[in-house]
Amino acid sequence: MHAPVRVQPKKKKKAFWLKQLHSWHWISSAISLIGLLLFAFTGITLNHAADVEASPQTIEKTATLPAPLLRRIAPDDAADSKKPLPASIAAWVERETGSRATGEAEWSADEIYLALPRPGGDGWVSIDRHSGQMTSESTSRGWISYLNDLHKGRNTGAVWKWFIDIFAVACFLFAMTGLLLLQLHAAKRPSTWPIVALGLAIPAVLIIVFIH
Repeated sequence: MHAPVRVQPKKKKKAFWLKQLHSWHWISSAISLIGLLLFAFTGITLNHAADVEASPQTIEKTATLPAPLLRRIAPDDAADSKKPLPASIAAWVERETGSRATGEAEWSADEIYLALPRPGGDGWVSIDRHSGQMTSESTSRGWISYLNDLHKGRNTGAVWKWFIDIFAVACFLFAMTGLLLLQLHAAKRPSTWPIVALGLAIPAVLIIVFIH
């Protein structure tokens, strides 16, 4: 009978870390895959924003606030302020315009003005406090603009900003575990570090030579 082969502690340790790094590498890549595709694509569209034609479409709507709701915003002597629309009025505005009436509105003696920015577009609602006349405008700049605004986190809200933070952490783990895997395999792949150095040198040279 042959004696059992003993695995050297150094090789056993390396095998353990290889397994751990491979696990974290594929998990982080799976989490960040769709985000990476989105941000890579919008990186190109943002870099060529002047070349991507946009055809903004604007929709205007008018309506009159029902009398019971009009009484809730009757003019008063209060100074100009910023506060959200009352829930019942916000719900009415959303039904009439199809846009979410959230956020702080600007209240003056004669008018309530609510800005409605969103990814890929813009909008606003104005309500006359005397007559109840509502005027709204909604502008859409197309899906490329929408994706570009997602890339920048422009008018996307807190949930999307949290997603960007989590996505950034996943990308960081993906890159760092990839770097550590390169280190573990570098002994058998002599070109590893020259290629990594080239990846650092190219943007550094471009920044030094062409960006001032």
